[in-house]
Amino acid sequence: MPAKRLRKAGTTLRLSLALLLSAIVVVTSLVIPWGSSTPEAAPDPTVARTPEPPTPTATQAPKQNVYTCPAYSGIDRTNPLANLYRDTFTWGTSAPYQVGNGKGDVDWSLNPYENPSWYMWFHSLRWLGKGITAAGKGDKQALARVSAIARDWVKDNPYTWKSNIGAYESTMHRTNVLICLRQATLTALKTTKLPLSYTWLDKALQEHAWFLQKNYSGDWNHGTDESVALFGIGCTLNRPDLKKIAADRLSSAIKTSIDTQGSTNEQSTAYAQFNYSLWGRAIDVLQKCGVDPGTTIKARRRELAKWLALATNSLGNLHQIGDSEVVKTAPVEGTVLEYAGTLGRRGIRPSQRIGIFDAGYIFGRTGWGETRPFTQESTYSIRFGPARKLHGHEDHTSVTYTSHGRDILIDGGHSGYKWDDWRSWAKSQFSHNQMTVLSTATEHPVTKLNRSLISATSEFYELSDSLGKGINRTRGVLVLKDPDLMVVLDRGTSVSDEEYQTLWHLPSDQKVTVQGSGSAVAARPGDKVKTVLLQVPFQQETTPIQVATGATDPIQGWHYETINTRKPSPVVMFTRSGRSASILSVIVPVRTNAAVSYTTTEQGGRLLINLIVDKVKTTIAVAPDGTLQRVK
Repeated sequence: MPAKRLRKAGTTLRLSLALLLSAIVVVTSLVIPWGSSTPEAAPDPTVARTPEPPTPTATQAPKQNVYTCPAYSGIDRTNPLANLYRDTFTWGTSAPYQVGNGKGDVDWSLNPYENPSWYMWFHSLRWLGKGITAAGKGDKQALARVSAIARDWVKDNPYTWKSNIGAYESTMHRTNVLICLRQATLTALKTTKLPLSYTWLDKALQEHAWFLQKNYSGDWNHGTDESVALFGIGCTLNRPDLKKIAADRLSSAIKTSIDTQGSTNEQSTAYAQFNYSLWGRAIDVLQKCGVDPGTTIKARRRELAKWLALATNSLGNLHQIGDSEVVKTAPVEGTVLEYAGTLGRRGIRPSQRIGIFDAGYIFGRTGWGETRPFTQESTYSIRFGPARKLHGHEDHTSVTYTSHGRDILIDGGHSGYKWDDWRSWAKSQFSHNQMTVLSTATEHPVTKLNRSLISATSEFYELSDSLGKGINRTRGVLVLKDPDLMVVLDRGTSVSDEEYQTLWHLPSDQKVTVQGSGSAVAARPGDKVKTVLLQVPFQQETTPIQVATGATDPIQGWHYETINTRKPSPVVMFTRSGRSASILSVIVPVRTNAAVSYTTTEQGGRLLINLIVDKVKTTIAVAPDGTLQRVK
């Protein structure tokens, strides 16, 4: 499929999505006492429930009227003090670039790498972090340099800067930097009142407050960050009116940002973890400046912790969903995340094995390491629910899967915020493990979870949606334990001829060997584990298996581990053409030297797949209506 046929976004979306990805990776969660909690999402009846830590009684922190200077999202690490004296800025993997004349006079129109994220973080001023830290410790030279650069930004970007999207998007981050600079200035000069030569700084904060009041981004991480920054100005400048506006926004936004089951509205696992940290900071700053955060934020955040634990795969990473890099789960002490994030070494084991969430997520696992090592469990994710928004991808019905201590089925990943053919592909249906239809590249379906059946050694789910006028698809997913494997039935119908293709994205270290029209084997050379992918005939004849690795026309067969790390990764493709499709796949992770075989028989109108996996026999029944069931 030509990349040019994929959906493109307008200028505003292209730049407005240049958000705080770096913050996701490096920010650490604040541990705040929990408040009351709503019931757990989708309790699993098949496992014994392990008690979780008791909920401590919420206590109101004493009024301090202090706003804590936040970290600098890790951007300060690559911008040492020596570079600031040369007016040099670096972000991500881009080479350092001299943005000024060496005296603090900076050209704020620069964007040498034509990267919206580079430009946004440039205007955030967070790259001044090392200098501000040094100034706070009494380094007058550092104070002079960072003050000069910050004042130059204020002079060259007069209020309002809304027409400059990079300056606009980074307002809340820059606000925090200016507050940190103000605090460092008072400390370095050993005073409680800014000297007259620094009155520009308070004036800039007042302008930023006005901007944040007038340009609220809404109830998602951007708006939350804006509200926290606005509250910070109110606390710093002793403005109760600003504190109230910000606190009221936070109290309202939490009900949209995190639902009662713990799902965020970001449609991204990495951003869900970032939101956990962000709302922890919100609690902290409210309390330290004398405002009671109430119980709702704490309750929703507690449910988010459970959600994140369930979203943790057997490798200790979050399932890569939406705009997410490969991210480790933060082992937050005193929560279920401690157990998930430490691979079961510390903390109390979560009480759920499976979670089904109304926002469109299914997370499941064979266990939490009770009878086998944590990393040897199998884990999976399945997407459904509302149409794509914010940091979501066109990933409905897609699955990810880990087993035998490694990734088995992966997501295409997150390419960053530069809107080009790579980002179009990474967000599209073609970078996910689902049945695709070539003519529906621009559709945003709402996907229903029709039914689910949970038992001790298998789980069955059926999902359905419409990819366009007269084009419908249904996916059945059956996940087994002992032997660990996944059976997927994709069915599609259309009013005209279409090309249907079920895609299976495999890790970048895999080499794929096609064995006839019915199976393919993927393995890393020298590894102890392989993945067998079977294409089983059901209601239609199979077609030859195709494999794409590192293709560029059209783009296919890649994996973004991070926004700066793109690797060729094989994709196995099962294809049908016509007005209907029936594609039955079996994904079997197994020891490299083990045999996998199957036979099929008919019984009462059902297809029985008699599998032998490493000498273990199991039987799967496929009913005419698409029901998948473990018989043996």
